[in-house]
Amino acid sequence: MSEKTIGQEMLDKLSYKKKNIYEEATPEKIKDIYDYSEGYKKYLDVAKTEREATEAAIELARAKGYTEYKFGDKISVGDKKYLNQHGKSLILFSVGENDLEKDGIRILAAHVDAPRLDLKQVPMYEDSGMAFLKTHYYGGIKKYQWTAIPLAIHGVMVKSDGEVVKVCIGEDDSDPVFYINDLLPHLGAKQSQEPLGSAISGETLNILIGGLPYDDKEVSDKIKLTALSILNEKYGVTEEDFISAELSLVPAFKARDIGFDRALIASYGHDDRVCSYPAVTALLDNPDTKQTVMVVLADKEEIGSVGLTGMQSAFLVDLISEISVALGKNPIVVRGKSKCLSADVTACYDPNFADVYEKRNSAMLSCGTTMSKYTGSRGKSGTNDATAEFVGFIRKLFNDNGVIWQTAELGRVDMGGGGTVAMYIANHNIETVDLGVPVISMHAPYELVSKADVYSTYEAFCAFVK
Repeated sequence: MSEKTIGQEMLDKLSYKKKNIYEEATPEKIKDIYDYSEGYKKYLDVAKTEREATEAAIELARAKGYTEYKFGDKISVGDKKYLNQHGKSLILFSVGENDLEKDGIRILAAHVDAPRLDLKQVPMYEDSGMAFLKTHYYGGIKKYQWTAIPLAIHGVMVKSDGEVVKVCIGEDDSDPVFYINDLLPHLGAKQSQEPLGSAISGETLNILIGGLPYDDKEVSDKIKLTALSILNEKYGVTEEDFISAELSLVPAFKARDIGFDRALIASYGHDDRVCSYPAVTALLDNPDTKQTVMVVLADKEEIGSVGLTGMQSAFLVDLISEISVALGKNPIVVRGKSKCLSADVTACYDPNFADVYEKRNSAMLSCGTTMSKYTGSRGKSGTNDATAEFVGFIRKLFNDNGVIWQTAELGRVDMGGGGTVAMYIANHNIETVDLGVPVISMHAPYELVSKADVYSTYEAFCAFVK
């Protein structure tokens, strides 16, 4: 093999190139990557809604000695606590010995909501020998992807006496699943000429729930009554209880390995559980850090981070203030010294749709966790756009800790874009940059990621919280 020329050596030294983790990893490292992914897949299967993701994270934290905190409770160095925000958002925090006014708080902020179909408040009706539930889609979906696939119902119903009833139907192998009808191709000539965005309308995303008439010839809406009677027998609810319910339809698929080599994972809800799980496990696996660390699992990111469980709520700033005051520190100074990784996914380059990507600045599969200095749309609208100094800090941190990572933006400049929680956290004078896993088929009912990128993100978060 010929020796490299001086020019080639200089090019290798001075150029930036992405590294494929699988090409760099030892067999032992690949085993670690695959083993870590097994825990992640289990989390995916039990955490299909923000409520379930919150519950699953609390269970993991309690197993490591974390206890519940409520505003006003005493806070001391060494505390390991969690703040449960209405069952739909969560902050895990570990109070370290470092001076908050010098080192601030290390924050990992992910979200645990995902695109789905929510039931309307008066959803049930019967038509032409079938009973249905009306839906209102949540977040950015391609509506045609949700027809003719198995769906499960998840959520809660609050009865008139205040009792909260948990509902989960369609996940157990013995459960029925639910379904949205699609038009057969034999009669779909007109539909096939419609643009993808309008071929299926929101008002046709109706959930088929039954076809068996109630055994009473005198009653109307016999099939609807059968469904209501089953719900009443199982959960003790009536149709009016749908008004005070939060019920969602999510894909009934399980997380599965993809490919002969099992290097990839397909699942519903990678966005953003693929960042929330590494964030939680990085905190729990590093109990001796001297840093004060927070892991935020927020709700409502997919619809603008609104409401009392979204990242525009005051609960994060309130908790920072509580911790700061409890330790005799100025909350304004603490926020200014704090650092945050907005732990959210980015688009992975897909050669099947190459025209919407700018390849030099796209995330590549299995090349590691991805830092995005800015997100936003077109002219950087709706972005945090992290400072060069903070990007440099994170870059050095990862390089010093052997983290394989990459940088990217979300597609070609004029093609669209997307946002994260980063700008809402940065609004509180907290240095923030986006970091997360590249995703193929983002927002589809079945998304795809690389196991190597999941593990790289975990390693990056571990380096950040230490």
